[in-house]
Amino acid sequence: MVETFVQSTDDVVRFLKDQHNLIRDMFEEVFSASTTRARETAFTELRQLLVVHETSEEMVVHPVVRREVDGGDLIVDARLKEEHDAKEHLSALDAMDVGSDEFIADLVLYRGAVIDHAEREEIEEFDKLEREVDAADLKRMAAAVVAAQTIAPTRPHPGVESAKRNFLVGPVASVLDRARDAIDSVLK
Repeated sequence: MVETFVQSTDDVVRFLKDQHNLIRDMFEEVFSASTTRARETAFTELRQLLVVHETSEEMVVHPVVRREVDGGDLIVDARLKEEHDAKEHLSALDAMDVGSDEFIADLVLYRGAVIDHAEREEIEEFDKLEREVDAADLKRMAAAVVAAQTIAPTRPHPGVESAKRNFLVGPVASVLDRARDAIDSVLK
């Protein structure tokens, strides 16, 4: 099972910002791993968190931003484009040899894109969400995000960025991804 590592579920914005901080830290764990095996483990954990995090935003946060925030459609459409590109990049990284210099160089680029994306979410979505949505709804959204993360896929699936597609494709992809993760962990 993918660990989300964040305990605060009183507010969806705080929860997701805490995950953004954790993701930054996890990138550093991948870069600082002393062995290829340790790097592979750290990258797998990072990949899983990135995917469940983005999936939950796509299923819960983006629809609310579209509905509640002025200009929400433009904001969400831009974030979905970034998320699609990130899934493609993460898929490519996942297929690489984590011990290679090419992997590290590509991961540096990917980290930059992920951090930029997170900062745009925090400024363009989360800050506005806090202003437009009351505390009780933010708490309910946090619970929905946690629930979505428990059933989300653990590997990137470019092209599955909308809430509707995640609800349709996500459960099947999640079962397959989690089975593949279990098999991979036994074979390593």
